[in-house]
Amino acid sequence: MGKGSSFTVRDMPKAERPRERLNRLGAEALSAQELLALIIGRGVSGRSVMTISQELMTEFGSIRAISEATIEQLSKIKGVGLAKAAQLKACFELGKRQELATESGYENYDIKNPQAVVDAIRACIKDMKKEHFMLMMLNTRNKIIRIENISVGTLNASLVHPREVFNKAIAHAASSVVIAHNHPSGDPEPSEEDLKITKRLIDAGRIIGIEVLDHIIIGKHGIKSAVTEPGKTEKQTYCSLKEKGLI
Repeated sequence: MGKGSSFTVRDMPKAERPRERLNRLGAEALSAQELLALIIGRGVSGRSVMTISQELMTEFGSIRAISEATIEQLSKIKGVGLAKAAQLKACFELGKRQELATESGYENYDIKNPQAVVDAIRACIKDMKKEHFMLMMLNTRNKIIRIENISVGTLNASLVHPREVFNKAIAHAASSVVIAHNHPSGDPEPSEEDLKITKRLIDAGRIIGIEVLDHIIIGKHGIKSAVTEPGKTEKQTYCSLKEKGLI
């Protein structure tokens, strides 16, 4: 290997090391390579953990492909070995089981109002430090087929493209969709960009034949707060653009 293989995590500024970045910014802020490096833990002689995790990405091409690889295939990467390959498989299996557990609860939600949407997805985005754009796909009876995270980051047209949204909706034979995202600031009021993206998706849905029922913006807690004083209006920590007459 070249000189790059001798570069270790310790050579990085402390604040930029994967573990410190995860503690400071949250796991969602880390790249796939950094997350793999944290699971693998440490490198071997002549190969840093960052080099090993990068080779995993290069060899298999994607996180999904790594998750589907056998222990034998993973252990062929120099520096992984059978023990670390088993660690990787165990992590991916936990993720798979969590996803199945989440999906198995979908039938408990009958999506008749915005609060039902919030109840169904708030666990996925609770306390997230970045905006997460979620797509809820529904069947003809307004039951949830699947919920997907479409993008992470400040919402804009480049992150949320109709192609990405409706490719997934078509793949899962959705009759309609609800889109939702969180505002980490806690204020659920829609921005101009939120409104523009909503209109763009509604127009695309009309052409394709998949209705966008609502766009819901969720504040910090995602639930209605109680009225504390008589005469004061109830503050909601979510905003339904449909209820507000914005779509």
